[in-house]
Order: sequence, then structure tokens, then C-alpha cells
Amino acid sequence: MFLILALGLISALLALILTPAVRDCIGKFGFLDHPDGVRKKHATAVPRVGGIAIAVAYVVTFAIALALPFSYTYVLHKALPNILQLTMVGSVVFLTGVLDDRWCLTAWQKLIGIGGASVLAYLAGIRVDIHILHGLPAWPGLGFALTVIWLIGCTNAFNLIDGMDGLAAGVGLMATVTMLIAALTQGHLPLALATMPLAGCLLGFLPYNFNRASVFLGDSGSLLIGFLLGCYGALWSEKSVTLVALTVPLLAVSIPLLEVMLSILRRYLRYRPIFAPDREHIHHKLLDRGLSPKGAVLTIYGTCCVAAISSLLASALRNQFSGLIVIGFCGVAWIGIRHLEYTEFAMAGRLFLQGGFRRIIDAETRLIEFEKTLSRATGVQECWIKIRAASRDFGFHGVRMNLKGVAFEDFEFLSSTRLWELRIPLPDAQHVNFFRELETEATSMLLSGFVAAVEHGMKRCLERGLQEDVGGRDAEVVSLRAVMKRYYPAGAAAGAGAQSHTVLSRL
Repeated sequence: MFLILALGLISALLALILTPAVRDCIGKFGFLDHPDGVRKKHATAVPRVGGIAIAVAYVVTFAIALALPFSYTYVLHKALPNILQLTMVGSVVFLTGVLDDRWCLTAWQKLIGIGGASVLAYLAGIRVDIHILHGLPAWPGLGFALTVIWLIGCTNAFNLIDGMDGLAAGVGLMATVTMLIAALTQGHLPLALATMPLAGCLLGFLPYNFNRASVFLGDSGSLLIGFLLGCYGALWSEKSVTLVALTVPLLAVSIPLLEVMLSILRRYLRYRPIFAPDREHIHHKLLDRGLSPKGAVLTIYGTCCVAAISSLLASALRNQFSGLIVIGFCGVAWIGIRHLEYTEFAMAGRLFLQGGFRRIIDAETRLIEFEKTLSRATGVQECWIKIRAASRDFGFHGVRMNLKGVAFEDFEFLSSTRLWELRIPLPDAQHVNFFRELETEATSMLLSGFVAAVEHGMKRCLERGLQEDVGGRDAEVVSLRAVMKRYYPAGAAAGAGAQSHTVLSRL
């Protein structure tokens, strides 16, 4: 126990000394985070070299402890192989972060570095290797896949939440202390020896990083913290054989992982690149709700405390009630997410609960079937019959078509003189016009799909050549855009409602 406390004290003092030294000596050599007024709103450029100070303090701590002439160091010598393996694979992630802080790597380049380090960690023996069901043989590659996914997820999680002063470092400190306490209570000495120095480093770094920060973690720091915590979680569950064992380390880093899942999901729902930066993270939402930067960070700290207590409780109960604890925590997290008012999730929920998804699938299916039937039309009259049926099926109140020198009209369902018009041009000054009353609603998705179905269906008809009483000459098909406008037909006011009819007139 004395050795573990000594490691924490040494690492904290080293971080307190090294952070300002690294900030002033190295920060000016291109490691500066410049404000942009959008996502980065700090007043002046701030060095992003906190990760370098933490990494140096972490390594030097073990070097000093090994050199101390105390009898307890034999424990450290015994655990040294595991610590060296962890340090070596962590250096790959650290160097990836340093390169990004200096030269701004792309998201894919960073992912390659993190993924490579995750593979090396698995080969070094840091593994999440469990059996899903007892009595069944281990699935080939399952442990490898779980380990790589887990480490990549944890690493990117802390990189994502590093958006406010003291946020990533404080959350990382709470997660590290949680794993340290669990390691001490379970007698997991190697894990305790690995986590205590990181806790001390983060504690010594935070005074310089909390609002207003004089130094940022940078990607070298956030990536390293996330990766080390992922490795700690793997070491925590290495003796377990059930998936439930992962719930304890999952809860310890649940807030950063929740941020990752929310970011991926909302960007997917909005059809945006997964790695594209935005201002929709949890801390941004808290700021939008009126909290100050310090208030937002302290609120997330409080949530992390709840997650830490839940994690330690699950660990103390030997995973007997982990399922209930996870369900309870998920319920609290769901309430919190709803209060953050993510528009994407609210809309997706309404679509799902109110049948919107089914209506979209139904509309898309009907559009595909309509396009197929229209493309098979062999004559002008058959083409008109299918166009008129589709206009009624998709909620239009009138349709006019000019094709092969013949004009067709149908305003049977028209009851208002206030209309808008959807005009779909065809080659040789031909066209199809659809009319809809202003009071009715129509989604842009349905309209764009309807336009595409009409254009593609008519294109195939004209390419094949429509045969009818007008001679069936072929026409050259060109690509034209549909035009939508408000339309007030002169004749409609005179009695469109009283004389609803279908007209066939030759031009």
C-alpha cells in the first residue's frame, strides 16, 4: 500500500513541475491551439502539450520508484513486464496524438494509429477475452474483435469530450480513481500499480487545465488517457468469463462512451460524416441550456461520480446485480439525454412511435412500383392512365400532361383555387404538371421521390418509343430539373369545383 501511495505522490509532484515547464518550452514550437470563434472560443492561442507532460511524468514515476532503495520495490519489479508492455503500446497512441497536435492528422490517419496500437495491445496480452455462453467453445476472433473495438472506443471517447477546460482530464481522473479503488478492494495489485501514477499525473495537471486553462491536453493527452483507461478496463475483466464482467469498466467510462454513441448516432441520422466536428456534444448542449463553462464541467463531473459509484457498487457485489445497476443507470442517462433536447432523437422517436417509418417505407414502395408500371407503358393513352392514377394515389388534386401533341387534364378532386404546381419538363417542350392545394401538406422527401419516379418512368417510355394514334415517333431524352411554383389557374376560379372533369384535347 505504501508503494502505491508513493507512486501517486511522485506522479502528482512531477506533473505539477513538468506541466508549466513543458508548456513554456515546447508549446511555442507549433503546438498551439488557435481560437476560431466557432468551436474554439478561448481568447488567445493556448499550448496543447499537456499530454506530453503527463506522459513524461507517468514514465519518470516508475523510473524513480524503481531506483528508490526500499524493500517494497520488489513488488514493482515483479509487475514491471506488464507495465512495460502497457507503456510500449501506449507510446504508439501518444505519438499519434503528438503528430496530430503538431501537423493535424486526418481522422482516418488517427484511426489507423489507434487501431494499430489496439492490435499491439492484444498481442501483448491486454485482452478482453470472454465466453458469451458457458459450455460453448470460444468463438474464433471474438476476443480480438472485442479488444480492438473496446480500445478504439475508449480512446476516441476521451478525444471527443476534450472540448472544455478541465473536462477530459477531470473525467479521466474520476475513471482512473474508480478503477484504482476497485483494484485495491479486489487485490488486483498490477492494476493498482498501473492506475495510481495516472491518477497522480492528472491530479497534478488539472490546476493548469481547469477554467481558464493555460495549457490544453491536446490529442496526445486525450488519446493517451482514453487508451490507458481502455487497457485498465481490459485488465480489470481479464479473469472473467462472462459478458456481465464488462459492465464494471463500462460504467467507469460510461459518460465518454455515451458521448461517442450519441455523436455517431446523431450524425448518422442527419446523414453527416461520422468524423465531422460539430457543436452538438453534451457539454455544448449544457452551455446552450444556460450553464457557464465551469457549471457545465461540474455537472458532467457529478454525472461521472454517479457512474463511478454505480461501477464500484457492481464490483463490490461481485456482478450479482450488475444487470439491475446497468438498467438503473441507463434509465437515468436516458432522462438526461432527453433534457439535452437533441432534435434528431426527438424526431426519430416521433417517426418510430407515430408510424412515420412505416409510412416512409410504404411511400417508397409505392413509388418504385409506380415507376416500374409507368416505364412499361406502350402508348400515350396508357401512359396518361398511369400518371393520373399516381397523381391521385400520392395526394395531388389535379394533373395536366402534354405528350406527343396531345393535352390531358384531370381536376376531378380539385376543391380550392389556391394551388401550387409541380412541373416536370419533358423533351420537345412536353411536360407533366401536378397540382396540389396550398392547405395540404407534402414532404420534400415524397415530392423528390415522386419527381424521380415520373422522370425515370417517362424516360424509359420515350426511349422505347410510344406508339399511339399520333404516330409514335421517338424523342431524344435530356435531363431537365423539375420546377415548383405557386399556381392560380385562371379557369379554376370560374368553376373548377363545379365542373370537375377529365379533358382530352388535341393541340
